[in-house]
Amino acid sequence: MSQTVFVTPRWLADHLNDTGIQVLDARLLPPGQERVRDVEREYRAGHLPEAVFFNIEQLSDSQSPYPHMLPRPDHFAVAMRELGVDHEKHLIVYDEGNLFSAPRAWWMLRHFGVEKVSILAGGLQAWQQKNLPLATSEVSLAPTQFEAYVAEDNVIPLTKMLVLSHEGGTQIIDARSAPRFNAEADEPRPGLRRGHIPNSLNLPWDHLVSEGRLKDNDTLQALFKQAGVDTTQPAVVTCGSGVTAVVLLLALHQLGQQQVSLYDGSWGEWGSRDDLPVRP
Repeated sequence: MSQTVFVTPRWLADHLNDTGIQVLDARLLPPGQERVRDVEREYRAGHLPEAVFFNIEQLSDSQSPYPHMLPRPDHFAVAMRELGVDHEKHLIVYDEGNLFSAPRAWWMLRHFGVEKVSILAGGLQAWQQKNLPLATSEVSLAPTQFEAYVAEDNVIPLTKMLVLSHEGGTQIIDARSAPRFNAEADEPRPGLRRGHIPNSLNLPWDHLVSEGRLKDNDTLQALFKQAGVDTTQPAVVTCGSGVTAVVLLLALHQLGQQQVSLYDGSWGEWGSRDDLPVRP
């Protein structure tokens, strides 16, 4: 049974003033672009009305040496309260329109117990193409009583990844580009080795995306099959830093597969360790 999580710009425009709806801007820059772009400035220059900035960089574990690791539930809850995010509302997240980071925000919120989360199909770009209104400057909301809890922890630690990689039994799917997966290109983050986790499959995340949303289910099924993935079986997804891997998780979710876990350390952790096995 497919389970779409997307809402259209028109639907959101019609419900933007509903008291049970809240919008979060989850734009995130790919590694390297932060040197030439300021995503917070871009947010202030134009965002959906009343959308607070869900800053994935700042909402990650600042104590971890690896990028974009999940924070502790209590730290996440405090951050959401200060932003004015209400866990009882239907939260709509969006990115700039490439489906690069909105799925990570969707997953983080669900991981910490929010029941109703959707993604704006096409993101900011689709909203602007419909000539729908934008707001400028930051949005300041009254603090809320956000409660965070991990109802079902589907985050895989390194110790378990080592076992899965060595013994098999669960599909490991890597969302990075084929040149990075096949050790033909350097990683965008310095200090990481080339290659991939042994016994993992490769399905680049952007192959699943068209115009800021997932492709149709028949196409998704065909792409997973072509990559050697059985969508009826559990899987673990990984990427560079745990962000685009969630696009794979989202696609499997839409196809009805709920048993999908995330290796949050991803290549940022595995590729930085000289004591871990790597395949070209």
